[in-house]
Amino acid sequence: MGGSRAQVNKPHKTRFSSKSSRNIHKISHKDKNRTAKSNHNVAQGARAARLQRSKMLREQKKEALLKEKRASSGSAGPPRVILLFPLSVSVNVSSLAEDILRLLSADVGGAFSSTVVSSEYKLRATVLHAPHGDLLSCMEMAKVADLIAFVASATEQSTCDYIDSFGSQCLSVFRSLGLPSTVVFIRDLPTELKRRNDAKKIITSGLTSEFPEDCKFYPADTKDDLHKFMWLFKEQRLTTPHWRNQRPYLIAQKVDMVPDDSSPEKCTLLLTGYTRAHSLSVNQLVHVSGAGDFQLSRIDIMKDPIPLNARKDHNAMDSDDIEDAEIIRSLAPDPSSQEPLLVENVPDPLAGEQTWPTEAEMAEAERNQKQKRLRKRALPRGTSEYQAAWIVDDTDGEDSGVENDGDDDEDDDGMLLDEGESGFPSQEDSNNPDFEEDQVSLHLRDSDEETENDSVMMEGDNMTREQIEDEIKKIKEAHAEDEEFPDEVDTPLDVPARKRFAKYRGLKSFRTSSWDPKESLPPEYARIFAFDSFARTQKHVVAQALKVEQEGRDDCAPVGSFARFYIKEVPFHVASNLCAASRTAPIVLCGLLQHESKMSVLHFSIKKHDSYDAPIKSKEELIFHVGFRQFVARPIFSTDNINSDKHKMERFLHAGRFSIASIYASISFPPLPLIALKNAAGAGTPAVAAVGSLRSIDPDRIILKKILLTGYPQRVSKLKATVRYMFHNPEDVRWFKPVEVWTKCGRRGRVKEPIGTHGGMKCIFNGGLQQHDTVCMSLYKRAYPKWPEHRFPANV
Repeated sequence: MGGSRAQVNKPHKTRFSSKSSRNIHKISHKDKNRTAKSNHNVAQGARAARLQRSKMLREQKKEALLKEKRASSGSAGPPRVILLFPLSVSVNVSSLAEDILRLLSADVGGAFSSTVVSSEYKLRATVLHAPHGDLLSCMEMAKVADLIAFVASATEQSTCDYIDSFGSQCLSVFRSLGLPSTVVFIRDLPTELKRRNDAKKIITSGLTSEFPEDCKFYPADTKDDLHKFMWLFKEQRLTTPHWRNQRPYLIAQKVDMVPDDSSPEKCTLLLTGYTRAHSLSVNQLVHVSGAGDFQLSRIDIMKDPIPLNARKDHNAMDSDDIEDAEIIRSLAPDPSSQEPLLVENVPDPLAGEQTWPTEAEMAEAERNQKQKRLRKRALPRGTSEYQAAWIVDDTDGEDSGVENDGDDDEDDDGMLLDEGESGFPSQEDSNNPDFEEDQVSLHLRDSDEETENDSVMMEGDNMTREQIEDEIKKIKEAHAEDEEFPDEVDTPLDVPARKRFAKYRGLKSFRTSSWDPKESLPPEYARIFAFDSFARTQKHVVAQALKVEQEGRDDCAPVGSFARFYIKEVPFHVASNLCAASRTAPIVLCGLLQHESKMSVLHFSIKKHDSYDAPIKSKEELIFHVGFRQFVARPIFSTDNINSDKHKMERFLHAGRFSIASIYASISFPPLPLIALKNAAGAGTPAVAAVGSLRSIDPDRIILKKILLTGYPQRVSKLKATVRYMFHNPEDVRWFKPVEVWTKCGRRGRVKEPIGTHGGMKCIFNGGLQQHDTVCMSLYKRAYPKWPEHRFPANV
């Protein structure tokens, strides 16, 4: 036994230290089967639960899809809107519209928008044909279209001729609005089968890149071609932009107006049509495209003039059917629950005023004022009355228990600044040790002594104004080729800079320096509304609208119902313009969510349109198309800084990049598309200037306007320089002395003291300055949008 030794298992052979420990971990065959069976049962139960859940989700999706399909194409849904848009001026869409209407119904009305019902296809449709060259009408039709059918002609010689400039412009606008379901109709194909197929392949390959991937191409020359398309269109599931499904809307089949006896300048506007997307409450505010926001006085739910299942002699809707339609029930608003038409906040002019002082307080203030006048104070030379009011006198020292040192000289009692730091420095003051302390505070001890010429008055003090302006112009022209600074401004010669730029201030760091968003707000901010949490408010408003939709209340016109809406207190000239415009473009009524009539500050992410070449300046008047709404605004443009709460204002909207446009407008909840139009000088129709989307609503967004005051070094002595032409008098130099200066070559420094009487100054920098460098001073002030003179295009 003495020669035996314990068996040592190698680590790489087994995970057990010995055979005994390995036997402990062994499990009998019966226990193993029992454990495996229980695990198998658990796995089978979990798998069955997953399958059941997946089956339930599939059934719910099928049910929702079937419900949506029945609502869109069934008898309860509104007619589908088909928009025929010509891609070039040579395409005749009027004949195509007549062919489609003749296929669906034997009776074709001569109205602009014909709504027909087909018993063969079990389909109701409204066919619109867009007029080529009328941008506003095409936009309004695209906003309400369920299907946009782009029509191309096969007779064009080259691929680039299939889409002309107007067609390309409208196609880009449609993409910005959000494209619904799209198809392409090909007209004028050859009759021979082989040539017909070849021509279709050529057109398809040339236009595929311009449309979505699921867009299909159909020939549309014969009745059989249209018949095949209609059978596919009947079963097709249409997709619409998300923003359109958030609010109820209506396409007016008939527009009428009733004068108001009580007010000759007002009238009641009557819009008749099918309710779409959501049910619309009579207590809800509505927006009429281009006219404004209004309240409803009544809703008449009428019998459908062209039902899908009823047998009629004719299947096309005309004006007589609308007039003779039977009223099923009328809805009247409830004064207690009707949303008020609140647009602007009415501020109280006395809300921020103090209480009126008593006679004792007024007498005491008068005595204090007399004592201050009798007391002789020594103030720094060049101090104005406003600046002198902020200089602390020695009464504070007496109140704090500090006694005077017994000097009888009254002139020294009010002096708080040393003689060398106040007023103009003389020749003897150039070697004052106080200036050396300034250098120590800037950590610039390595700088050499200034030359004698730096402390004397500079040359050219007797120059005339014309000579100064000519010299500044020559210097600016010489530096213009070096680098472009769009924020540079010239300091005026006839107005002091401290008055001209009184609202501006300097910032140590644009990113980290603080700026109070409630400071010095304009009077327009008293007329707008703000939210504590805009995201929470939007979530609550959308949830309330969904709840009303699910409850199916009696004060709502349900989806798909044919109704007449009475819009009260519409200006007479606005209603007349809408009646005239209804002959060429659809009039759209849109229901508004809660708070969407109130004014606030809206911010849009905007980009200049590629087809627009003219400059777009801040605060210019633009027509904003935001979803179904139209209004006039005067935006200011700014950058979008992610790492800072301050954003730099841009004087122009630059091409090729996105900017933020801030305006005063009615509140709208995103997401919503934006199309900005601008009236060109001498042109009758506005042009597309910019496109974008609604970003946020925040009156506290800080937009700072930046200006650069530039000067040019006259003499340079290593770290010191004598700078001219930034200011034109020494008082301005002292006023802006605390602001940091910098150069285009990357140096930073500060103003040390003024020199002479024409605004020259000494500056100290953190590095050597080059003679051709430019000294700059950045100043900022907060910028705000401009309140529009008129809010809606129809009111112009």
